[in-house]
Amino acid sequence: MDGDPAIEPELDGFTRIFPLPYRVAIIIVLGVWAWGLNLHYLSLIKIDVPSLIRYPSRSSVHHPSHHLSTYRLATFLTIPLAISLLFFWSITHGDSKLIMGWEVLPNLYLLILVIGFCAPIPFISRSGRSRTLATLKRISIGGIAEAQDGKFGDILLADALTSYAKVLGDLFISLCMFFTPGRSSTGMPNRNCGGTFWVPFIISIPSLIRLRQCLTEYFRVRSSNKRTGNLGSVGSGGVHLANALKYSSAFPVIVLSAMQRSPQPSKLGLSEASLFRLWLGAVFINSAYSFYWDVARDWDLHLFSASHLRNSPEYPYGLRRHRWFHAKEFYYAAIIVDCMLRCTWSLKLSPHLDHFNDLEGGIFLMEALEVLRRWIWIFFRVECEWVRTHRGPAPDDILLGEMSSKYDDED
Repeated sequence: MDGDPAIEPELDGFTRIFPLPYRVAIIIVLGVWAWGLNLHYLSLIKIDVPSLIRYPSRSSVHHPSHHLSTYRLATFLTIPLAISLLFFWSITHGDSKLIMGWEVLPNLYLLILVIGFCAPIPFISRSGRSRTLATLKRISIGGIAEAQDGKFGDILLADALTSYAKVLGDLFISLCMFFTPGRSSTGMPNRNCGGTFWVPFIISIPSLIRLRQCLTEYFRVRSSNKRTGNLGSVGSGGVHLANALKYSSAFPVIVLSAMQRSPQPSKLGLSEASLFRLWLGAVFINSAYSFYWDVARDWDLHLFSASHLRNSPEYPYGLRRHRWFHAKEFYYAAIIVDCMLRCTWSLKLSPHLDHFNDLEGGIFLMEALEVLRRWIWIFFRVECEWVRTHRGPAPDDILLGEMSSKYDDED
């Protein structure tokens, strides 16, 4: 990489400060800190997350808590990231040629990031990392454990990956530019790197993983019903097909986005305006469906339920009888934030996002907001699972009754 302006476009202000590899690293590290905060707060309000995900409890009071181990890992990843960034800034001084010439620094940190998750570091829980890697290996092909073996943990991790879909795409772009002659991974992101297929495919992988998990759960239910002779509608597994449809709704957004990046969309038999309208419709369906599922299924709230449930005098409007968070305002605030960020995140699924926001800083902000949305979502998803497990459904609580089925506790 020679940094020739004729080859590389001029860097924008945000890329001069945070080149693409650093952005990927920052979002990943933020996710680790967010998970630590999830574990910490939930433990303070007496929700035992390790028991829900079938994670072994600490054998001694002298062992660090789960959230402390997560904080240690986050600290281990943050310190070299800060050092690398400071060193990068000190030697490049915002000069485009130097920024593109020193691409080895952020990529070296990405290597440290991988080592931090995989290497047996003494002061960070080895069992925790090995368990996470084993879970990641299982879900990477859409596998999912049985309920007694930690299915809920598989679901949480796989859903977290869907929030990192665009980050995975940026990671691929960064590596593609790093290994492409005449390109620099710290230059302006070339979102066509690798051709028109690979970036959309990488972005779609997390949704494909969850889709396969949902179908696996559906066939498990059908198989169980055949063995027990239960062929009724209750526990038929239909909720898993509905969940699979939710994840499938992301694919039209991704495909239509890729089609709009075609140099000549008219060759596809559609005008640019028609493609955009189709894409906009796909975005709306994906956003609305995902928001509904978050509220009605993942959190078991009655906002979209029948009137007698939504307006029950036994609990605040649109919520449910059993709630672990006592302030109803928490639930209402989560619903509003989730709705707003679901719409934003659907736009972020698009490989052609740069057409909507020419500022690389805007793309990074949207990725950070999705980490925030997922962080909030986890609080209420885990709280809902805890209520299902320890309170059980009320006799007349139709939604909770349906969702507390052995196999129908999908998110």
